[in-house]
Amino acid sequence: MSRTIAALLLCLGFLTGCGRRPAEQKTQAGHVDAAQHDAFFLWAGVKAPEVLAKAKMIYLLDGEVRASRAAGFVPLRPAVPHVRHAEVWLVVRLERLDWEEPVWRRVLAELDRWQAAGNRLAGLQLDFDARTRGLDRYAAFLAEARRRLPRRYKLSITGLMDWSAGGDPAALAALGSVVDDVVLQTYQGRRTVPGYEAYLRSLARLPFPYRLGLVEGGEWRAPPELARDPHFRGYVVASLAGNAAIASIARWA
Repeated sequence: MSRTIAALLLCLGFLTGCGRRPAEQKTQAGHVDAAQHDAFFLWAGVKAPEVLAKAKMIYLLDGEVRASRAAGFVPLRPAVPHVRHAEVWLVVRLERLDWEEPVWRRVLAELDRWQAAGNRLAGLQLDFDARTRGLDRYAAFLAEARRRLPRRYKLSITGLMDWSAGGDPAALAALGSVVDDVVLQTYQGRRTVPGYEAYLRSLARLPFPYRLGLVEGGEWRAPPELARDPHFRGYVVASLAGNAAIASIARWA
């Protein structure tokens, strides 16, 4: 009799699991399901997935300022996007802060081109891995960027989770005073940073609003206190679907 009952319970458990929706299984497995979000980041060379059709905000990488070229902006997109259904951020990835005048002029011209094309352009996002011990220098660069940006464009940056744990309070305050949007990255490449839970415990130290950048399919278990943090503004998911040109997003124009 005991074996029969055990078998019935096993079958019941199996059927219950099979009855869950895929999204629920993803959540319970602790992985990022892009379909459950509405803000996304797309690198160049990544095909725009269908889930972006319901996006409310999209960060699109446009080009880079590389360590080897202080005077050059390296474009990574073949054409200006045409996105009507979502707010768009033009993203520039940078490896150096000593920009020369041609770089500033090119970035500002790119913003105007994107806006003239009819995009709902929020502004400029700078993607830079600023070291926690060098935030004062980064804050000075961002102040210069804000001075040069027309007021119609907002300024966004990416950041590291370590900022909250070891960042100088004065430098963090200076940084927060000039930016409108901060996305702290919880991943490197295609994987969530190991031990990310420890960094999350210090997020309350940040003196400015922030979003958390997640990687599609990556590990993620949000701590309960995150939803109660008044500075938390939600998530941005880095989409890794496909390898085709990012220009395919134009089909939603």
